[in-house]
Amino acid sequence: MKRRSAVRENDNINSNVRTQARVAAAMNLCDALLWVLAAFLVGTAIVWAITSIGRAQETQQAAPEVLRDRVVPQSRAVVQHSFAPIVREAAPAVVNVYVSSRVKTFASPFARDPIFRQFFGDRFGRPSERMQSSLGSGVIVSEEGVIVTNAHVIKLRGKTKIRVALSDKREFDARVIATDEKSDIAIIKIDNENEKFPFLEFENSDALEVGDLVLAIGNPFGVGQTVTSGIISGLARTGIGKSDSIFIQTDAAINPGNSGGALVDITGRLVGINTAIFSRSGGSNGIGFAIPSNLVRLYVDSAKSGRTVAKPWIGARLQPVNRDLAQALGLSRVAGALVERIYDESPAANAGLKPGDVIVSVDGFAVEDARAVLYRLTTKGVNNGSRLQIIRENQRREISLTPTATPELSRDDVRNLSGRHPFHGARVANLVPHVAEDMELDVSEGVVVLSVRRGSAASRIGLRKGDVIVKVGPTTIKELSNLEAAVSERQPYWAVALRRRGRIMRFRVRG
Repeated sequence: MKRRSAVRENDNINSNVRTQARVAAAMNLCDALLWVLAAFLVGTAIVWAITSIGRAQETQQAAPEVLRDRVVPQSRAVVQHSFAPIVREAAPAVVNVYVSSRVKTFASPFARDPIFRQFFGDRFGRPSERMQSSLGSGVIVSEEGVIVTNAHVIKLRGKTKIRVALSDKREFDARVIATDEKSDIAIIKIDNENEKFPFLEFENSDALEVGDLVLAIGNPFGVGQTVTSGIISGLARTGIGKSDSIFIQTDAAINPGNSGGALVDITGRLVGINTAIFSRSGGSNGIGFAIPSNLVRLYVDSAKSGRTVAKPWIGARLQPVNRDLAQALGLSRVAGALVERIYDESPAANAGLKPGDVIVSVDGFAVEDARAVLYRLTTKGVNNGSRLQIIRENQRREISLTPTATPELSRDDVRNLSGRHPFHGARVANLVPHVAEDMELDVSEGVVVLSVRRGSAASRIGLRKGDVIVKVGPTTIKELSNLEAAVSERQPYWAVALRRRGRIMRFRVRG
């Protein structure tokens, strides 16, 4: 029994020794595998580092070549990467416009009195001189240095001096060759016949759609050339200021100083001239407006050829369709231009338009109001026929209309007044239909003031362009002959009644 117990004990000891040996061998194998894995990872890291350094060097060497190869994007998808190629193409043609003038001012203790200023303006009191300046932007549209900007940018009193600065810091003098305040377009030209300047080509603004990408380039607040991006957020906007144009609306930031700058599409072509913003603070709120390039091109082509843009005349008074009119006329849309009056022997009369007709489209383009109708006829050109879609008695019809150029005033309808009376220095005219339309006056008879010479008696009593002279003394003024008779004899006092902005103003002036 003792022998059997000893044998079993020896077997247990041998078994434990073998188990310990196997455990030690397994641990040695694991250590070896860990060392091999560590060596592999270190080697991989070294190879990756060397490869990365090589690639970085290749990228640095290739970067300038890649930048040189970048071109204007050919599709919207490519624009996702960068606007830089578009800016590089367009920015050299956008200039800063500096305007300065020396003006004579008058200091008066009554200068802050609104009633006094209404009748006597700013030209009463002790004279003095001061410098007046304006800052805006412009776009070169021909290699000869023809520039488009806004009329309000260059509009200063007195003799003005215009200086333009290019993006490469070169500066040149410029002169005005055409301007139209109603459209807020001015054409100026650089005084240098030896240079060839970078310029932008026009794009068809009628091809724009809401959502198209655009860039606004200009000189906001005088900080230097700046580029902002956005989209077309609206088309054919009207009722912006006193302009008779329609506008492109964009959310690209437009700030003071951007006026006259470029609105370009993704091909770098000019689609509009930045003009105005809707803002209560003076800064951009994402609602900016630009004059469409199709209208701008019309003014540029006319200025380059030495002509003026002929405004179309149809011989009809139009008014916008509001909600009440739309409901009364049974219209499905609160849009269009209602024909209020037709003048005899006019293009509208010859085309068959009638009072009560509503114009809803011109040449296939929907129109929101009378200004949109005028814009479409202007860009089509006078003496060119247009197709008008109208609604008459709830039925849609189509007529052909060929507008003519606005008639010239005859000698019998206009006078330059002079003499010992308060209207000395005023140029006046009978209120014929095309004059009433041009000045947007809702009256059919009377004498309207066309202009007032500075420093004249008419200027001193506060007479303004657009004033309608209603009565002088006991005489009601219906035409020029009435006015001439009323001022033929000098009076100790002149009792005058004017219509201004729909209101009647009455005052007395010492003779």
